[in-house]
Amino acid sequence: MTTKHRIIQVGSLAGSPSANQSLAERYDVVELWKYPDRKAALAEHGKGITAVVTSANYGADAELINALPDLKAICSWGVGYETIDIQAARQRGVQVSNTPDVLTDCVADLAWGLLIAGARRMGQGERFVRAGHWGQVHGSIPLGQRVSGKKLGIVGLGRIGEAIARRGAGFDMDVRYHNRRKRDDVQYGYEATLTGLAEWADFLIVATVGGAGTRHLVNREVLEALGPTGIIVNIARGPVIDEAALVDALQAGKLGCAALDVFEHEPKVPEALITSDKAVVLPHIGSATLETRMSMENLMLENLQAYFETGRVITPAE
Repeated sequence: MTTKHRIIQVGSLAGSPSANQSLAERYDVVELWKYPDRKAALAEHGKGITAVVTSANYGADAELINALPDLKAICSWGVGYETIDIQAARQRGVQVSNTPDVLTDCVADLAWGLLIAGARRMGQGERFVRAGHWGQVHGSIPLGQRVSGKKLGIVGLGRIGEAIARRGAGFDMDVRYHNRRKRDDVQYGYEATLTGLAEWADFLIVATVGGAGTRHLVNREVLEALGPTGIIVNIARGPVIDEAALVDALQAGKLGCAALDVFEHEPKVPEALITSDKAVVLPHIGSATLETRMSMENLMLENLQAYFETGRVITPAE
């Protein structure tokens, strides 16, 4: 009988159809989240462990990385890796992998769903019908905005940003983007400043990476530049938008609508957003389709297997 490789799994991957079961079948798994004393568990089980499985929810901080003297690979389920201490990993020569590409289309689809829901007041309309107000003395909901033919600004033209931009062509939109640097391999217009992009756009979709470098990138100035009819969509990471400034802008009538799948302090959502008809709020479900979650699981498993067979992961975090 072949001995299973031993790994540490930082947290449950319950958002995947069968990831926990698949890992348990293939590996001898130390389920770290089940131990009340994490530090003691790492000290007891860490020697000889060369691979860790985690996700953006659980990450891998420097303390965990440095507690595992034999660690060589961190395989993350998901595309975001801002909760993994990449610098600490590199200092130790530890490879980090994520699961890019496989969730691109579903996240881009959701961005468009949020944009249309915000512009056409779909959430408000559904609540109106469910409350039994349609056809009664309550009148109707306010008019929405046309989506087709408008100006779309994209914050971060990576894989997901590009997929969002391509969908814009089907809506006859003029598309521009803001990145840290201009790309020479795309035809979309480039705005050198985020405020400039917001001033130009009717709709602004946030698709940039998370982490310290983009925290509050979308600030009060950007939100107010988008204007009283502008709509902002966030399918990136919550802290990219200054949430307090966002609430203030909505309440003051300086921003038209916020359509959000992510929040600054998840799962906590400001009451002002929950109760506002100027907000569409979702529980971070950008990748939450059966097909995508299965693909994420498979790629995470492939990275882990490749590490044990070849010493190299397939999709190293960029």
